[in-house]
Amino acid sequence: MRKRHGHYGFDAPWPLVGLLIGAIALLALAALSFVLDILAAGVAFAFGGLYTLASAFSYLYTTRRGKFAVWDAELGRLRGDERVVDLGCGRGAVLLAAAARLTDGGRATGVDLWRSKDQTGNTEAAAKANAGAEGVAERVDLVTGDLRDLPFGADAFDVVLSSLALHNIPSADGRAQAVREAYRVLRPGGLMLLADFQHTPDYEQALRDLGVIDVRRRDAGWRFWYGGPWFATTIIEARKPTG
Repeated sequence: MRKRHGHYGFDAPWPLVGLLIGAIALLALAALSFVLDILAAGVAFAFGGLYTLASAFSYLYTTRRGKFAVWDAELGRLRGDERVVDLGCGRGAVLLAAAARLTDGGRATGVDLWRSKDQTGNTEAAAKANAGAEGVAERVDLVTGDLRDLPFGADAFDVVLSSLALHNIPSADGRAQAVREAYRVLRPGGLMLLADFQHTPDYEQALRDLGVIDVRRRDAGWRFWYGGPWFATTIIEARKPTG
């Protein structure tokens, strides 16, 4: 995995804070139970605290390292001359990893509404600073836009990417519209990779409703767990039909 030079914050930080507070509270209750000689309760609280702490470390690993390893592997298929768009790019974790694989003929565009509740420090300025730190600013464009109404023409990109962004759209109709927009801006024969830990069967169905046959849903693996396998990330991989 390549060395990162930007600063990418934490994904949805409040669940991580909740896990850490929960682990501390359970371990404190375990200690109190042992002091009071309530052994069964102490063992139960200790087990729960350690389990919650392990979940917190899983979440922390994914947001700081694991997701980068998964996306580095996924982006290894780029030739280097593609037009790439990252939908919900945030501070640029996936966008800039893609840009680093592009040659002078390629270009990477990031789209976001820049909401800090989705990621700490999620601003266009942060993404721009990271592009400079990674040495790819000259082939990166940043656009403020709604994923349900992308400001691009049809067939504008060779590759469409999105990582943990579509689930932030509150309604099922809105998420389906975002998938349709992703499909619209993808050129025939182009590659789509959508990673999320919620609603991925719906994303797949939205693509099949558009006539996409070359589409599959696959587990991204333990490196992309947000606390454990119950918050595993799934990748939708699809190719837009050429005919």
